[in-house]
Amino acid sequence: MTTTQATTAAAGDTARPAVAFDQVTKHYGDVRAVDGLSLTLHPGETVALLGPNGAGKSTTLDLLLGLRPADTGTVRVFGTSPREAIVAGRVGAMLQSGGLMDEVTVGELVRLACALHPRPHPVSDVLARAGVAQIADRKVDKLSGGQAQRVRFALATAGDSDLIVLDEPTTGMDVTTRQAFWATMREQAEQGRTVLFATHYLEEADAVADRVLVLHRGRLLADGTAAEIKAKAGARRVSFDLEGAVDEATLRDLPFLTSLTVSHAGPAAAPGHHTVRIQSSDADATVHALYGLGLYPRNLEVAGLGLEQAFVAITAAEEAKQK
Repeated sequence: MTTTQATTAAAGDTARPAVAFDQVTKHYGDVRAVDGLSLTLHPGETVALLGPNGAGKSTTLDLLLGLRPADTGTVRVFGTSPREAIVAGRVGAMLQSGGLMDEVTVGELVRLACALHPRPHPVSDVLARAGVAQIADRKVDKLSGGQAQRVRFALATAGDSDLIVLDEPTTGMDVTTRQAFWATMREQAEQGRTVLFATHYLEEADAVADRVLVLHRGRLLADGTAAEIKAKAGARRVSFDLEGAVDEATLRDLPFLTSLTVSHAGPAAAPGHHTVRIQSSDADATVHALYGLGLYPRNLEVAGLGLEQAFVAITAAEEAKQK
């Protein structure tokens, strides 16, 4: 396919899903890593893939990239098989698994990636975008963990791909480098590329993703914006201070309570000074009952769950259902 043909094909795909899983399953012996998974990603979306260890995130990415075949169901990338999309240069990937070539420099490795891509970017642009131009002459096996991650990113963006797949992309990066990385990825999405990333840094998903997918035991447990995922958890955080003795058993009997922690406010706090943090599925009713106990909470705060707390609440509820 020529560059002109590829560009024309990409332009015709704006209404076609970038990725489509239809009832996909994958087994490893008795373990069902992906279980009837159906999902659709659209061009230009930035999507976070979340899930506890063993949820099936890595297997899902492997299926998407054609590294493993599905046992049942179909995986399509821009309307074709994953292999066809990758051969056409439509997919760039940054994976945790697999090492980098030893005994070559960063510049040599990036030049090779550009040479192999059907729609390559200039090597100098790729090095600069990934923040590795200053270490282009360094041997790959002499890199720090964060530098190696930036080189993997350079390889994933060596050409004009329409879908960029990232598996734990900022592991090993410092805060400044992480911020620069996500600024670059936002630019990629603004140019119409689809970005799919798996991460354990939930604050990144909250700040960066247009859409969040939560996997659990190979199934799609939640799908929506970060705000929608938080709302799906159906709980809010309530925190306050109490003076004097605290009867935790009484607090645990508060209505709609889903979790409770009681702690001393700090090492300098006066004896009998406690900070109480709870989660409630009906914060108004819980706070009303709190006053009904004759308690006088100070510094009362009621807030929605963060994405991390919502993620924990959703997956914990699912685990409870399956017991």
